Amino acid sequence: MAKRSKAYEAAVAKIEEGKQYAPVDAVKLAKDTNPSKFDATVEVAFRLGVDPRKADQMVRGTVILPHGTGKTARVLVFATGDRAEAAIAAGADFVGSDDLIEKIAGGWTDFDAAVATPDLMGKVGRLGKVLGPRNLMPNPKTGTVTVDVAKAVNEIKGGKIDFRVDKHSNLHFIIGKVSFDAKQLAENYAAALDEVLRLKPSTSKGRYLQKATVTTTFGPGISVDPNVTKVLTEA
Repeated sequence: MAKRSKAYEAAVAKIEEGKQYAPVDAVKLAKDTNPSKFDATVEVAFRLGVDPRKADQMVRGTVILPHGTGKTARVLVFATGDRAEAAIAAGADFVGSDDLIEKIAGGWTDFDAAVATPDLMGKVGRLGKVLGPRNLMPNPKTGTVTVDVAKAVNEIKGGKIDFRVDKHSNLHFIIGKVSFDAKQLAENYAAALDEVLRLKPSTSKGRYLQKATVTTTFGPGISVDPNVTKVLTEA
């Protein structure tokens, strides 16, 4: 086991063992316990009471964070003709069709989100083994298979994130940077939480939101009270 730094140990000492914090208090503590000198990412993990092996309990969706993620997403668009030009005008980082498909098939995935026009999905679908495990495959349910590629690019650049429950029933979100103030982080947390709650499968039994944790890139996890679903953004 790697030896923990003094900064990390000092951060852990500020967290009350066994306590579940209100969301706004958790993000304040995450900022305060960040052991890194750089502007670290603030992340949230939810444990859900679902069985992701069942198709009707697969929780997947998108949310536009009101304050963005603090990171400018690199967006790739599979499009041709006028739609390719619209994607470029909207600020897409990579635009193409067969050339990009060939490059990705060779293992290149240096982008954060992918959008495709419906007419190209027959070709893009062949990239499932490369894009699928990285949650980069365009999907109509997340608005990334669309003729309006400019809108999709603008939303992603503006803070739209997509999420999917993993095989362990966990969801992971980026909700901002340590440089965000606590109100911004709490409002981003609230937006993500609201969408997760809205997507609760009707077949999910028992407690749906079982556990929530806030952390920074290299910081300790801070337990959030999962019973607090109406998030106050100011303490």
